[in-house]
Amino acid sequence: MILYGVRRLALAVPLLLGMSVLIFALMRLVPGDPAVTVLGYKATPEGVAALRKAFHLDEPVAEQYLRWLGAAVRGDLGHDFRQNDPIGQMVLDRLPVTLELTALAALCTALIGVPLGLLAGGRRGGGADRAALAVGLIGVSIPDFWLGIMLILGLSLGLGLLPSGGWVPFAESPVENLVHLTLPSLTLAVSRAAVLGRLTRAAVLDTMHRSFVHYARAKGLGERAILFRHVLPNAAIPILTVLGLQVGYMLGGAIVVEMIFTLPGLGRLTLDAVVERNYPVVQSAVLVIGAMFMLVNLVTDVLYGALDPRTRPR
Repeated sequence: MILYGVRRLALAVPLLLGMSVLIFALMRLVPGDPAVTVLGYKATPEGVAALRKAFHLDEPVAEQYLRWLGAAVRGDLGHDFRQNDPIGQMVLDRLPVTLELTALAALCTALIGVPLGLLAGGRRGGGADRAALAVGLIGVSIPDFWLGIMLILGLSLGLGLLPSGGWVPFAESPVENLVHLTLPSLTLAVSRAAVLGRLTRAAVLDTMHRSFVHYARAKGLGERAILFRHVLPNAAIPILTVLGLQVGYMLGGAIVVEMIFTLPGLGRLTLDAVVERNYPVVQSAVLVIGAMFMLVNLVTDVLYGALDPRTRPR
């Protein structure tokens, strides 16, 4: 298993390299000049030229990429164009917010999606199945930004139950931290939970027709015992696969959610940097998010072996 993990990490290197080339090229296609954006109304041809030289934007694109990549390999993500702050420290300051939001959203996704799928799969064709399918369809159809706004209007501004935004560090107040992350986590989790619920239902229905399930029924086991002791463990692999993918998608979806709820996370940092044409910040933030996505996939593959010894690499 350790050797398998090392091989997977080695395969991640060319993927990250390709991702770095792609994001570097895409940022250069965005209209606008970072030097003009930084100078604003004070921009003059001389000032723009001087700032472009300071940012190394007057160099060929290939040379700019190699300069940035060489520094990133050494652990230096550079400095942002606005305040000249070290990007590595900026990412480290914002990363805990995004990680905590993603972790809570993943927990909500599992707590909503898996029971929903079990309820639908265990009672196929019944009222509970139809209701779960309807809830899942509605959940998949709702965009994150619309749901976030509706939750703010209903639970925050309407009923005053939860704050509409802001951030309190966990070390400062764990309770306030969780209270402020409740609405963002639900916003990020609902559509993913709907996808997970539909997949769980399909996996449960597929497993229910296996011979060991019929044997368990013949022994006189109740449906609930069969569902939780026999069906769910055997349906866990596809469920875990989709959950791992959903966690990766949450890292990207956090950009919208962090903007709606004014969370100082990595997603909001990335979006602000795109608006400001702050090339090195966007490149570094996307690279970090991509690396976390790959790490989540690696952890998911390792968990396969823990759940089913037959999937362990030899």
